[in-house]
Amino acid sequence: MSHPHPELKAAPPLPEGGLRVIALGGLGEIGRNMTVFEHADKLLIVDCGVLFPEETQPGVDVILPDFTSIRDRLDDIVAVVLTHGHEDHIGGVPYLLRERSDIPVVGSKLTLAFLEAKLKEHGIRPRTVRVREGDRRGFGPFDCEFVAVNHSIPDSLAVAIRTGAGMVLHTGDFKMDQFPLDDRITDLRAFARLGEEGVDLFLTDSTNAEVPGFTTSERELNPAIEQVMRTAPRRVIVSSFASHVHRIQQVLDAAHQHGRKVAFVGRSMVRNMGIARELGYLKVPSGLVVSTKELEKLPDHKITLVCTGSQGEPMAALSRMANRDHQIRIGKGDTVLLASSLIPGNESAIYRVINGLTRWGAHVVHKGNAKVHVSGHASAGELVYCYNIVKPRNVMPVHGEWRHLRANGDLAIRTGVDPDRVVIAEDGVVVDLVDGRAAITGKVPAGNVYVDGMEVGGATEASLKDRLTLAAEGVVTVVAIVDADTGALAEAPDFLARGFVHDDTTFEPVVPVIEKTLSTAAEEGVGDARQLEQLLARAVANWAFRTHHRKPLIIPVIIDA
Repeated sequence: MSHPHPELKAAPPLPEGGLRVIALGGLGEIGRNMTVFEHADKLLIVDCGVLFPEETQPGVDVILPDFTSIRDRLDDIVAVVLTHGHEDHIGGVPYLLRERSDIPVVGSKLTLAFLEAKLKEHGIRPRTVRVREGDRRGFGPFDCEFVAVNHSIPDSLAVAIRTGAGMVLHTGDFKMDQFPLDDRITDLRAFARLGEEGVDLFLTDSTNAEVPGFTTSERELNPAIEQVMRTAPRRVIVSSFASHVHRIQQVLDAAHQHGRKVAFVGRSMVRNMGIARELGYLKVPSGLVVSTKELEKLPDHKITLVCTGSQGEPMAALSRMANRDHQIRIGKGDTVLLASSLIPGNESAIYRVINGLTRWGAHVVHKGNAKVHVSGHASAGELVYCYNIVKPRNVMPVHGEWRHLRANGDLAIRTGVDPDRVVIAEDGVVVDLVDGRAAITGKVPAGNVYVDGMEVGGATEASLKDRLTLAAEGVVTVVAIVDADTGALAEAPDFLARGFVHDDTTFEPVVPVIEKTLSTAAEEGVGDARQLEQLLARAVANWAFRTHHRKPLIIPVIIDA
């Protein structure tokens, strides 16, 4: 199994007739999926998503892939192919189209509808190309064939990309539910046919590669959802991803069966379910869905609310209900159904919401205590089936953290793929398919690009470090009025502290430290205000650590007397 090495250099030019594959996101992380294919001087992009920030990234809204390596080649991009409509696959598209608005965006009906609604908010009208399974379209030197796959959102596609260098099969996110709600199963017959033709490079979804066996069918959730609707004494509040049409369909059906009315709560939920309903992906029995206003007239046991916030996101409806910051007041006898997974890293936020809801008297039903969620991703058993059906010549696991990628690579090897032809790459690593062999040849920049309010790329690792310091250690501003001639303090310095525990006498011992720093600087002829401020900041920081074991952010201000 070939692994990336930290000492990788910039990749050499692509050999004539070769195919270059670079993931700019989605490898070594769950989210921000984006893969760039290069062949015959043209680029094809598959997916362009966002990653949601962790607690160590305060103030960040979303994290984008780094477009640096393709920025001077925007005109070479022949298309962006979207495998499905989840945020971690389409959320970055508006930011890419800001840089070149006429890149053709290719996707299925629902995927494009979700994307267009998002782009409208950014004021962008895209050039779209609608495809469905079975379609074959050429984009420059890339011949793309689209294959139906089953996932936790309708209309998902895998894409087979034929080029002069060989064929790539990219699964997108997928699983092999044999009894999907929409009867649209992962098309293994197409996988087998492509395998017969010869798949030179297989990019497979690694999210569940560590999970043995097979992912449960979506239909197996029916009994648990139905039981909640049947037995809940008062209102039922269901929280789900705003794009999980199948899960919400099951909730609607169960509510209807038990004589409950349903209202959607939260902007993205209302928008997406409106789109899914309009396009026929969500079948709503007449009179079932009502406005939140109409719900107020109904008795509690006739009410179901469907909202966002199943990951504990602070601004989503469910968190706000838990914090008593929402017009919907959760009370005794209400049942809250969390119909989604615990995404790694979100556990504490989710449990915080569960505790908050429980405190107000709600009964919370979640993955930990009932069968109310199945994954949208293939487990190890399904992945092995795919390897045996496709018989790929080279394998590159995608979409997952390191442990997932490694587990997926091991599965490929166990089905007989040559270990030297299993490439474990990470974001920015360049993989070239030349003469039928895939190998790592170098790397390109692929850092995190932070979106902070209206600012893209403004927040940096350094500014996030400052924010964390502010949160954990506080800030001390030191204002020193210095005699320009002697370099000595003209009067006692002022200290303004926030978040640094102190009293009136705390800073007295640091005054001699400041005086000594300034006199040393004067002796050495340091008169530049900026240099003096740096020396002052270092001296005060050292003192704070020595005496208080704290590392506050020090802001020095030197004023000439």
